[in-house]
This record gives sequence, structure tokens and C-alpha cells, in this order.
Amino acid sequence: MTANEEQEMELEALRSIYEGDDCFKELSPVSFQFRVGDHDESKSFLLDVSWPETYPETAPHLSLDAFFNNRLSPETKQFITSKLQEQVEVNLGTAMMYTLFEWAKENQEMLMENHQPVMSAVTLTSNTDTNSPVSVTKKKEKKEQLTKAQKRKMIGRTDNKGELPRGWNWVDVIKQLSKTGGKEDG
Repeated sequence: MTANEEQEMELEALRSIYEGDDCFKELSPVSFQFRVGDHDESKSFLLDVSWPETYPETAPHLSLDAFFNNRLSPETKQFITSKLQEQVEVNLGTAMMYTLFEWAKENQEMLMENHQPVMSAVTLTSNTDTNSPVSVTKKKEKKEQLTKAQKRKMIGRTDNKGELPRGWNWVDVIKQLSKTGGKEDG
């Protein structure tokens, strides 16, 4: 069986296993994200996995660089990555994504035992000149502008809560029915 056929079979299996699971996200047919732990849990992390063309004969690319992981210290990320790489080496040559994801879930406590949440703000650096002004354009939502006359008319129609009184449009309904006529008795 070729690497492509094995990838397709594993992809189909992953889709059926994790269908409806919000911890698993397929970014592309060869790239996935798997969250270990709950969103609000401090000891959770997001694992990015992508397959090279020759996967499963070669190891998948593992990454913890997602923004979700910004509270993890570099030491914790390195520890998790090294333990996951050990599991990859054990399963090399076979379809290993399910095994890898389940191993990470089962060993979450061990992987995060030395975790100290990073509380400082993350600083982002860029290769551009830092002296150049950065312009951020935000699109403001326009509120509907009413004239004074429209506001008066609106206030005249509504009660003190701003709601239209019950049956306010019945006059129009009755006028329409009188024009079209009711059921013919006969």
C-alpha cells in the first residue's frame, strides 16, 4: 500500500472517530489540531500535527506554537514535544494519529506536571521597522439616524418600555379584510 493510500485510510478513520468532537479539528487533509483538556482548564494544550508526503513511514510534524498555548512555558512545550516524539518513534511506519492523541489525553497530568502558567503578556516582534507608524482601521457600525419627527412619531406609538401596544396594527388588518371581503356564505 502506498503512503497516499495509508493517509487516506487514516484520514477516513479519524473523521469517523472524532466526528462531532470539538477537541479535534481537521485544518486540511494532512493537517490537524487536537486539544488535550478543556478550554477553561489551565493544564490544556493544543497540538498541531501535519503529515509529510511520506507519512506514516516518516514522522509527522508536531507543533505547540498555536496561540492557545501562549500560557505554556517554553520548557513545558519542549517536554511535551519530546514525550510525543518518543511515542512517534515507537509507532513509526503505522497509522499513529489516534494512538498519539489518545496517549496525550491519558498522560495529560504527567505531561503537565511541571507546568507553571505564564502570566506575562506575550510580546510579538516583527521584521519591519519599529519606528514606522502602524495604522489600524476599524469599521464602525453606523447607527440608524432618526429625525426629530421620526423620534416623536416612534415615541407616540410606544409605551414607556419602548414596546408597541398590543393590537396596534389591527386597524390595518381589518381594513384589508373589508377590502377583500370575508368568506362567502353559501
